Amino acid sequence: MKKTRSDILGFVPQKDIVYNKLLPYADRLDSESNDILSKIKGNLGRAVQLREIWPGVLFWTRKLSTYIRLYGRKFSKEDHVLFIKLLYELITIPGLEISMMQGLARLLINLLKKRELLSRDDLELPWRPLYELHDRILFSKTEHLGLNWFPNSPRPRSSTKLIMLKLVQRCSVEGVLKTLVKSCRPYFLESATQEMLDEWRPLLCPFDVTMQRAISYFELFLPTTLPPELHHKGFKLWFDEMISLWVSVQNLPSWEVHLVSLFARLANDNIGYIDWDPYIPKIFTRILRSLNLPVGTSQMIVPRYITNAYDISHVVLWVSSLLGGPSKQTQAQLSGLFNSITSFFHPSNHGRWLMKLMKLLQRLPASVVRRLHRERYRKPTWLTPIPDSHKLTEEDITDFVQSMMQPVLLAMFSKTGSLDAAQALQNLALMRPELVIPPVLEKTYPALETLTEPHQLTATLSCMIGVARSLVSGGQRFPEGPTHMLPLLMRALPGVDPNDFSKCMITFQFIATFVTLVPLVDCSSALHERNDLTEVEREMCSASAEFEDFVLQFMDRCFALIDSSTLEQTREETETEKMTHLESLVELGLSSTFSTILTQCSLDIFKVALVKVFNFATTNIFETRVSGRMVADMCRAASKCHPAESLKMFVPHCCNAINQIAVNEEVLNEEELDKELLWNLQLLSEVTRVDGYKILPYRSDLVQILQLTLHLKCKQGYTLACNLLHHILRSTALIYSTEYCSVPGGFHQPISDYLPIKDWGRPGDLWNLDIRWHVPSVEETSFAFYLLDLILQPELQRLQRFAQGEQDMSRDDVLQSLTIVQHCLLGAGNLMPPLKGEPIPELVHSMVNLDETTLYTGMEYDETRENYRDAICSVMRQLLHYILEHSEDDTKSLFSIIKIISDLLHFKGSHKHEFDSRWKSFNLVKKSMENRLHGRKQHIRALLIDRVMLQHELRKLTVEGCQYRSIHQELMKDLLRLSTSTYSQVRSRAQNVLFTALGTYNFCCRDLIPHVLEFLNPDNSSVIQQQFKGALYCLLGNHSGVCLANLHDWECIALTWPAIVRSGLSSAMSLEKPSIVRLFDDLADKIHRQYETIGMDFSIPAGCCVVAKQLMITGNPCPDSPVPSEEEIAEGLKRQEVKNSESVAKYEQLIHDLLSCLSNRNMPWKFEHIAIGFLSLLLRDDHQLPPPAVTFFVKSLNHDSLYVRKVAISAVAGIMKQIKRPHKKVPISPSELCGVKELSGTVAGDRPDNQWLQYNSSSLPRTQQDWDQCVFVEKTHWGYYCWPRKLMMYAPLEEQPKHNLTRDEMTEREQIIFAHFSDPVFINQFIEFLSLEDRKGKDKFSPRRFCLFKGLFRNFSDAFLPVLQPHMERLVADSHESKQRCVAEIISGLIRGCKHWSYSKVERLWEVLCPLLRTALSNITIETYADWGTCIATACESRDPRKLYWLFEMLMESPVNGEGGSFVDACRLYVLQGGLAQQEWRVPELLHRLLQYLEPKLTQVYKNVRERIGSVLTYIFMIDVSLPYTHPTTSPRISDFTERILVQLKPLTEGDEEIQNHVIEENEVGEQDERTQAIKLLKTVLKWLIASAGRSFSTAVSEQLRLLPLLFKIAPVENDDSYDELKRDAKTCLSLMSQGLLYTEQIPMVLRALQEIAGSSSWHARYTVLTYLQIMVFYNLFTFMSDQKAVNDVRALVIRLLEDEQLEVREMAATTLSGFLQCNFLSMDGPMQAHFEALCKTSLPKKRKRELGFVVDTIPSADLVRRHAGVLGLSACILSSPYDVPTWMPQLLMDLSAHLNDTQPIEMTVKKTLSNFRRTHHDNWQQHKQQFTDDQLLVLTDLLVSPCYYA
Repeated sequence: MKKTRSDILGFVPQKDIVYNKLLPYADRLDSESNDILSKIKGNLGRAVQLREIWPGVLFWTRKLSTYIRLYGRKFSKEDHVLFIKLLYELITIPGLEISMMQGLARLLINLLKKRELLSRDDLELPWRPLYELHDRILFSKTEHLGLNWFPNSPRPRSSTKLIMLKLVQRCSVEGVLKTLVKSCRPYFLESATQEMLDEWRPLLCPFDVTMQRAISYFELFLPTTLPPELHHKGFKLWFDEMISLWVSVQNLPSWEVHLVSLFARLANDNIGYIDWDPYIPKIFTRILRSLNLPVGTSQMIVPRYITNAYDISHVVLWVSSLLGGPSKQTQAQLSGLFNSITSFFHPSNHGRWLMKLMKLLQRLPASVVRRLHRERYRKPTWLTPIPDSHKLTEEDITDFVQSMMQPVLLAMFSKTGSLDAAQALQNLALMRPELVIPPVLEKTYPALETLTEPHQLTATLSCMIGVARSLVSGGQRFPEGPTHMLPLLMRALPGVDPNDFSKCMITFQFIATFVTLVPLVDCSSALHERNDLTEVEREMCSASAEFEDFVLQFMDRCFALIDSSTLEQTREETETEKMTHLESLVELGLSSTFSTILTQCSLDIFKVALVKVFNFATTNIFETRVSGRMVADMCRAASKCHPAESLKMFVPHCCNAINQIAVNEEVLNEEELDKELLWNLQLLSEVTRVDGYKILPYRSDLVQILQLTLHLKCKQGYTLACNLLHHILRSTALIYSTEYCSVPGGFHQPISDYLPIKDWGRPGDLWNLDIRWHVPSVEETSFAFYLLDLILQPELQRLQRFAQGEQDMSRDDVLQSLTIVQHCLLGAGNLMPPLKGEPIPELVHSMVNLDETTLYTGMEYDETRENYRDAICSVMRQLLHYILEHSEDDTKSLFSIIKIISDLLHFKGSHKHEFDSRWKSFNLVKKSMENRLHGRKQHIRALLIDRVMLQHELRKLTVEGCQYRSIHQELMKDLLRLSTSTYSQVRSRAQNVLFTALGTYNFCCRDLIPHVLEFLNPDNSSVIQQQFKGALYCLLGNHSGVCLANLHDWECIALTWPAIVRSGLSSAMSLEKPSIVRLFDDLADKIHRQYETIGMDFSIPAGCCVVAKQLMITGNPCPDSPVPSEEEIAEGLKRQEVKNSESVAKYEQLIHDLLSCLSNRNMPWKFEHIAIGFLSLLLRDDHQLPPPAVTFFVKSLNHDSLYVRKVAISAVAGIMKQIKRPHKKVPISPSELCGVKELSGTVAGDRPDNQWLQYNSSSLPRTQQDWDQCVFVEKTHWGYYCWPRKLMMYAPLEEQPKHNLTRDEMTEREQIIFAHFSDPVFINQFIEFLSLEDRKGKDKFSPRRFCLFKGLFRNFSDAFLPVLQPHMERLVADSHESKQRCVAEIISGLIRGCKHWSYSKVERLWEVLCPLLRTALSNITIETYADWGTCIATACESRDPRKLYWLFEMLMESPVNGEGGSFVDACRLYVLQGGLAQQEWRVPELLHRLLQYLEPKLTQVYKNVRERIGSVLTYIFMIDVSLPYTHPTTSPRISDFTERILVQLKPLTEGDEEIQNHVIEENEVGEQDERTQAIKLLKTVLKWLIASAGRSFSTAVSEQLRLLPLLFKIAPVENDDSYDELKRDAKTCLSLMSQGLLYTEQIPMVLRALQEIAGSSSWHARYTVLTYLQIMVFYNLFTFMSDQKAVNDVRALVIRLLEDEQLEVREMAATTLSGFLQCNFLSMDGPMQAHFEALCKTSLPKKRKRELGFVVDTIPSADLVRRHAGVLGLSACILSSPYDVPTWMPQLLMDLSAHLNDTQPIEMTVKKTLSNFRRTHHDNWQQHKQQFTDDQLLVLTDLLVSPCYYA
């Protein structure tokens, strides 16, 4: 078989779509696909060699992606590789337009998608071109200046393609690029890893944004699929470095997510080659932290823990890759993880964390199944196989499934719905049905019995649907599964309930799912005939006798449902008669379930069912809208399954009934028809939707009925008759499958030969599907044409006579005729050949052939018969013109004509939207029933048949690239006329058809645009407003189709944009009408949103042509088209040049047109704004703006309108970038510069070879000579981690472009700008506008204005400084916020713009700036401090600190000097911090100086200054990180600072009295005592600790520990907000510290500190130890658990505090213990239980008889404390399992009950515990009861039931 196939094709196909082989015309497809493929290869190769990227290359690449959609990868391996190489070359052309790049990239992704088809030996791709592409687009240097427009918005595309290419989640460029890199990654060269590391390691500076960029590059690009012998060139080069970086970062920076993603991928691709064991506790601790679960009582969440939390999909992949292997450690930790979070899954818990937990639950089993599939069932490919030692064993799988069962069973009833749990169960049941299904059944049976809790029913049924296949197929693991099937089906029947919609739907789904899997055949007779059956099979046989009963009961239920949903019952008279949405869903559920049941029945059961449904349908009369539709659907289902038997009953009955009623003539003219007639007509029209061949015997009856009823007066009547006609035509004319049974051939053999129970749950066999096709026979076709001649012909003649004015018809008659025509077209559209006509020439010029490809879909058109499509077309056009002339208000007929035109153009037997929804539902069903474990398309047979049908429909609907012919042109002009007609409904329907057509025919938009624009032309005075609006809507397009106003092509835009602007002068335009104003807004908005920079350079480099030539000469099928000759290639090159120069000309013409529109005085302001908006889109980085436009924008800076000024500011900033003169760079060697050899091995941080970069006040460049010799490194990250291979620096000043040009040396554009900005009047006005308020209180520092000033000073050096200086001095002195903001923007632009100035100029500049800044800082106010902070931060960004030393020295002068009050101090610090933070690690000297300066001032009085100092301290110590391979920093270190502080805090740590917040009296002078000073210091230190929790990378645990005792002493116990600042801060601080991530070596230190504090005399401190411990242990759970000593210490600590003398501490200890038991950190073992029981038995001293009047002694005796501790311990154990009853629990409850009458506080504890136990176990008490003996139950009932009051 195989050999002959590759002989026919001439090659071995890579992987084609198997479903094509099952089509009824499969034998033709090989030659068809070869023909198309050879055309694609030939024309694509030619197009590239002729350098014609548009339309040639794009046209044929689109054909290639359609080819892949229709045939899969049906080409040889050589072709596959060549296609990929060619596309790779095209995509990486540097100047390629983005939208083209995206289209090509999607195709390339599709070609690379199945990576098993091509190994690394077949294909190698370079990585660098992709990186450059990625960098150019995602980190574009000019995008923010508006010189490049990328499509960022995700655009909705048509759904089929979306499902077909499920890859492209977001359609934005970013998504496409990332997917592209992922697809190419496996084929990067082996040297790639090292090259990437060299390229990106220098960016790894953790304080800089480049860190994020480098790590995301690593994540995206690093290849992880190299074979084991190349691992030393792959991940071994970076694994240790990256993992140690990950392990040492504590505070979740934003790049940690990328690292996790990288590790997950690495683990998954290299299972068994990396030893993860040392990291496993750390991995799981971090996963648990990342879930952000709430713990403890008052927990503060750091916001970045939520925003930067790990992506669950990465976590799942990582965990599932770590499972297995010899050590089994992962499974232990995973069980621990699920144990610790199980209680969060209980339905009573709810929070924002729940979604994450559910996702984890749903995806983890799926991921493990995927891995099992890869290990056991997948065909081996070139990818590295998993070594046997690390494959999952049976034991591994069992452990995994068991660890997940408890949370999944809880999640079934979750508030987010049961879908996640159902998917998890589906995958778990594939692995271990015997563990999964029984507990689900246990929950399902009671749920089916109960009536009061419908949500239980819906949840359990949806989970049962998930495990249905595993249940029914039984297998060795779970042989008794199938025996549950019938009881479940029978018990589910009551769910068909008219009063509960959701229950009804899930029941239908449940029944349908089970019935699809099982043949409903009564096999009970096999018990007597066969003796080879197993026990289970015998049980199944005897049960199957109930099938008939089940079917009949189901029908009774359905009939009851129908009876209760008739129109009379559910509606008032007045309401609509249509079905409501819910009813239509029920109808769908009912009909599909019933048809599934009948399909799966044996013939005997079917006959009984048929009689039953026939009797129901014919003894009642239903209204035709709701109940009638449901009954007719049931009858249709019956007749579809066995047409012969059914039609024999239904057709004669209905025909007789109709004939009897319609005997008397007057019936035909009644407006309201007899219900019985309507019902029989409806029934007849539905039962005829069956195999056409079976209808033929009844043709004469049916034709007679049609002739009788098609011309009924009543609309409802003739519509039903038209449906009948439509269905008869469809049945005879289409190709379709006639049966969907789960076993080919049905179940009609005798039981002795064939036992149906063997086929329960059996998948369809793709190779022997044995589909029964209906292919129209000659007889059927001629019957269809007979009907058309009989019925359609006379209607067309009537309409034609009417259209020519020869015959009069009423509107109703016209509508009736149109309805008949429409239904004929819908029924027989398949038989009518497409419209013919001459192709329209000259729309585009191409050197490649652009013909359409036609696909065979099983129809040979009969040329001898009349082509009714043409006939309908010509009559419709005449009629349309007649109606538009004479009766335009006949909108119903117009609607009908529009629908007919749409079908004439596109309809070949199926509609796109129907296909889309079938494709969607096919995918849903496939997902809910698929077997991911075994794979290999083991779907149910019905599903496979459905997929083959979809393949057939897809071929029918594939219409991409149809030729545009004259007939289409005429129809589209008609549509355009309708789109601009009077009535809005007609317009909008016609527009939708028009948009679909525009997307179908090649290049037709160019033909249509001028016609649309004609309506907008102001010279065209005959246009009325409706036409104007219609034309605008045509330009706007709908959300999925073409947008005519914004085609990516210079020709079209050059027409449409000026036309839109000019339309403002049209007489039909009125700004009074809000609808028109809104339209223009939408139009402008859509163009701005969708515009992408259009290419100007369409060159194809020579590299592509080599590959293209190869494509034309290698492999089969060989292209027919010849390789282009030398002359052709030369002609191609010439055309390419012409096209490029034409583009430039059109670009300049468009700008000229827009400017001339703007110069028109009468243009309304709205259109002026639109035009300016369009102009701003036309700035580009590869072509400078023409001088007139530059003049326009510079002048617009002083325009009256704010909007125009804003646009102009951005535009001028962009223009500055365009005219910037390039600065020369030269490579330098860092090691020669500083005279230090580069260190071998990676060492980051402050090293001898990067010391010269740091700020050193003794060697600043203070003279011209020093300045020239100093090498300035502007980027802050260079040199921190390592040096780049080639460090590029600016060449010396004399080699750079000349500054201070004279007028004559400037270009034209520079002269325009220079002239305006050196004009004092212009500047006055400009500054005046800039210093106005825009929105009060909302304004911020504007980056756009900053860019404008930076550009001015960079391009023109200090030419404008003299004009601007007086303004700056004036503004600085004015304290208004808008004035201050303006001067801040100018100053930051100045500082950044003076990058290349000579020393003398810079020196002069600072002489001006320093006094200005001093003034500014002394005038700073609450409104302006943020702007000044931004100003200085912006000015210092990416600048060498040695260049800005004037600024830093000035800022450091004395920030906190008390002048101007505390507020100004805080602001100055803020500004300074902004500057220093940008400099990161390069200013240690300044940081030291600042710290030295601040330390004496830490005892600040004012809160705002304290907070600011806290923040500044964070930045000072930010550089002190403990990262791997990093030298200790020369910047200030936390440890030294803490030492100094502790000395000052001595007075607080030694004393024992309570620390009160110290409030100062204002007039207090002189030194306060040490203690007061210490309190003030402490307040500042707290602010620092709180600020650094969210910002630094690593937490200085050892230093913080020394402050812990002090914090514990202060933190309050109660939750009360009235506390003073000190206490609140202490509490916050503890909460944040307790959540910190701890390293293994830090745990003992922390525990020592806590033990010490637990011995303190303050009970507040002891209490707080417990709350701290709870959070700390949970947030570091697995790190603690991997250290047994730590666990024992924690346990000892808690048990010690249980016996504390203070009641509150004891109770908190009990709560803590219960929490630890609940998350399985501690376990309830024998010794612990014995310890508590012993404590409980402590005897209490007898109460002595006290004399009255004595004071009762309140101090509890030590005995009472111990006894209470025992009781609390027991109580903690009981409360630790709130949702189940472990074996030890009953005994403990008995022990507790003995203490019910002890003295307080024991009695209270016991009561609380019992009531809590009752509350949490109440829901499932029936199950929990089983754990207790009868005696225990008696005691319990006594305890739990409150005593009776009447006893």
